[in-house]
Amino acid sequence: MLTSAKSWFDEATRQCQADQGHLWGQTLCGPMLLVVPATRQVIANQADAQGRLHAEDGVFLGQLPPEENIANTALDWAGVHWSEMLWPLPGDASERRTLMAHESFHRIQQSLGLLTADGDNAHMDTLDGRYTMQLEWRALDAALSATSDTDRRARIADALAFRAARYRSFPAAQKAETALERNEGLAEYTGVMVGNDTPAERLAVAHRDLTIHAGDAGLVRSFAYATGPAYGLLLDRYRPGWRSEIVHGGSPASLLASTLHVDMAAAPEVARRAARYDGAALMASERKRAAVHAERLAAYTAQLVSGPVLQLPLKHMKVQFNPSNLLPLGDAGTVYPTMHVSDDWGTIDVDDGALLTSDWSRLSVAVQPGGPQGNPLRGKGWTLQLAPGWQAVPGARDSDWTVQRIAGK
Repeated sequence: MLTSAKSWFDEATRQCQADQGHLWGQTLCGPMLLVVPATRQVIANQADAQGRLHAEDGVFLGQLPPEENIANTALDWAGVHWSEMLWPLPGDASERRTLMAHESFHRIQQSLGLLTADGDNAHMDTLDGRYTMQLEWRALDAALSATSDTDRRARIADALAFRAARYRSFPAAQKAETALERNEGLAEYTGVMVGNDTPAERLAVAHRDLTIHAGDAGLVRSFAYATGPAYGLLLDRYRPGWRSEIVHGGSPASLLASTLHVDMAAAPEVARRAARYDGAALMASERKRAAVHAERLAAYTAQLVSGPVLQLPLKHMKVQFNPSNLLPLGDAGTVYPTMHVSDDWGTIDVDDGALLTSDWSRLSVAVQPGGPQGNPLRGKGWTLQLAPGWQAVPGARDSDWTVQRIAGK
């Protein structure tokens, strides 16, 4: 285990040293933390600032406390800003190197002026939103595979037309998509560029990203992992200085549209263009999915909106979740089928749905008549370990519950 970790740390160092800060103007080399989810053991590539880690066989070992999230992310812990990743890393070398560079970008992105805010892309859970995004992916994939500049530009125009159609249907889409693409999209582009040595290898990973997410249960947060590398590689061809521009605003798609003089305000010809990408079969498949999806949404609405719930106030939340399965419930918020959340009141693990409000101020889980029971508290698909000095009490609505500090604690 330690030998593999050290080897992977060395691999990450080699790839960021090869980049020499070229991609973003600063090195991606820095603190890395691998976390074993089952035990919370950590393996780091350097010492921390608080003496919580001890050196052993060329790496540094310790234990991540319960209040810290376990996820592929950037993490402030023990006085260090880390790139955190789950153990084990992928066995496939390309996937592993891409992931390490992706998370290294998240560690430096705020210093680049690229904020980590993600937009609320609930439209990606609708029939039209999913349909146009998958058409866009198919057109981008064709653009990356094109053998002539004429065909490549035509395919890019198709991709941007599908995006323009989505923006016309959903007025808030452009701002929301831009936020996520500037975060996860640029991170995945960085992973592709720094984690892979040759243009052919980078192209292969970008193709993979454009295809693997088609099977995601939800595209609300995962779509940018596909669009980021594709638009980035196309911009590298047509607008080489784009990375220094995007830190000041905009999206990769908008920069590419401007470069190739594609009018995103023009009414797009979706039907004609969609025929090039088997649009009819895609629409039929998406309609079937929409019918099943509507039943899931109705069940979650009954469970987490209409029915009795335990409401947890969020003040200092840390959260980990699967970005591929989120289900928006309109104004009520978004359902996270699985998640782990920590806050002042303790920690909760969810495996059958929790509702998070859009402003991230409150989390709700279903409770049975009589309220949450046991220690730790348990309900349908969740377990809550309350912090000392906290208790469950009746909520504002009949049959609802919440948590609060015990008086004097």
